[in-house]
Amino acid sequence: MALTYAEVAAAHERIRAEARRTPVLTSTTIDARTGATVHFKCENFQRMGAFKFRGAYHALSQLDADQRSRGVVAFSSGNHAQAVALAGRLLGVPAVIVMPEDAPKVKLEATRGYGAQIVTYDPRRDDRQKIAAALADERGMTLIPPYDDPHIAAGQGTTAKELIEDAGPLDLLLVPCGGGGLLSGCAVAAKHLAPRCRVVGVEPAAGDDGARSFRSRSLVTIATPDTIADGARTTSLGPRVTFPTILETVDGFLTVTDEELLRAMFYLWERMKIVVEPTGALAACALLEGKLDARGLKVGVVISGGNVDLGSAAARLVPR
Repeated sequence: MALTYAEVAAAHERIRAEARRTPVLTSTTIDARTGATVHFKCENFQRMGAFKFRGAYHALSQLDADQRSRGVVAFSSGNHAQAVALAGRLLGVPAVIVMPEDAPKVKLEATRGYGAQIVTYDPRRDDRQKIAAALADERGMTLIPPYDDPHIAAGQGTTAKELIEDAGPLDLLLVPCGGGGLLSGCAVAAKHLAPRCRVVGVEPAAGDDGARSFRSRSLVTIATPDTIADGARTTSLGPRVTFPTILETVDGFLTVTDEELLRAMFYLWERMKIVVEPTGALAACALLEGKLDARGLKVGVVISGGNVDLGSAAARLVPR
């Protein structure tokens, strides 16, 4: 069930009235440091603070009247939760969100603030997908998965569509990867708009299921990874949509450690004056840590979100 650019373009038209066209920022300091010309697509300025709004709003907008009245259920560590909650509020669709007990407080509070009902679970013991599926069946609600859905991935792919329209053709596009919805959608858009652009996904080293799946050409499932990048605590790429699309359109994967990720996140705060969450900094981290040679290239970097728990992040500050 691979995506097409036509689906991404159609999604862009459907979400245009509600999703923000987020800014593309540059930094002469980062250009000098990397030897590249870097364009940051800043989805931390998106509604609810992350790219997830694009996919969630697009998916909910496709529901018929009966489905909307019955409501939706989703499972998420935070950003998809907020996105579905906000999209549901805008479209008049009741939302129930299954979230881990240890989800960042800022994301729990925001999801509740958008009007969703939250059902928590113990991530060490419970299966969030089974809980969500049972709720959907019991209440007659529509399940909205966080990434392995064509409407979700198409909506998220509009991120790269806007980036390339605003910055022009790229030589390289770096994209954070958890379950692969953002990466697969962005890769489809990039390959259509800039056919020579290399697309690389970036994961936390503790959650490298995507990299392993890409190398082996076989879907790899891991235990829930222990990483500060809470938006990438996924156990596998999606078998229906994201994995086959990634195999067809993505050129490679990179991984970064939590230590490197924190260093990059604080660097972005200090030098670019933007608030970026750990998962949102994955792609930038790979570039800043020299995981690849980008000298002389025009590079796009997706900053996927900015919903950081500032108190928790400040507690991790160490001398650098």
